[in-house]
Amino acid sequence: MQPVHLVYLHGFLSSPFSQKAQDTAVWMAEQRLADYFHCPQLPMAPEGAREALESAITRLHGAPFCLIGSSLGGYFATWAAEEYGSRAILVNPAIRPYELLKDHLGPQRNYQTGEYHVIDASFAPTLKSLERDVSDPRRYWLLAQTGDEVLDYREAVDKYAGCRQTVIDGGDHSFQNYPDWLPAIWDFAQGQA
Repeated sequence: MQPVHLVYLHGFLSSPFSQKAQDTAVWMAEQRLADYFHCPQLPMAPEGAREALESAITRLHGAPFCLIGSSLGGYFATWAAEEYGSRAILVNPAIRPYELLKDHLGPQRNYQTGEYHVIDASFAPTLKSLERDVSDPRRYWLLAQTGDEVLDYREAVDKYAGCRQTVIDGGDHSFQNYPDWLPAIWDFAQGQA
């Protein structure tokens, strides 16, 4: 049986060069699974992000996949998991990002690339249109740390009630010790956990 592909979705003002994306890529390469790892660059405009995600999934030619979404990537991962029926691992996910957008309007600098993006208020209704409820809790795993200084982990606990949840006391928005979770993430992605 072929392994399931992992599609990693980075967060707001982030990129495939984020630490968790790189940690995942390295781990996959060490397991000789580099061909099964994908991390598209998601544009800041939500419609562009949706299109980039659809394109990445299309390039898998129907092969099974599992999403890993961090922060805003978790929001997009939920949309895609509902649209395509895949599994999703959500790492400190954003729950209602359209409500937080007002705090980041205007030019914003990408954390990894240094590139500037203009965040527009018009992004909010598009983000809201991508909001999805969980139809099958068995396909989701929430990884959250209570010390997340950016997002309230309790919102994620509520949103993903009934789903597998690992809530760790302390930590931060980056999800400390993320690489230690990669073997379990891989097992969940393959339907083995």
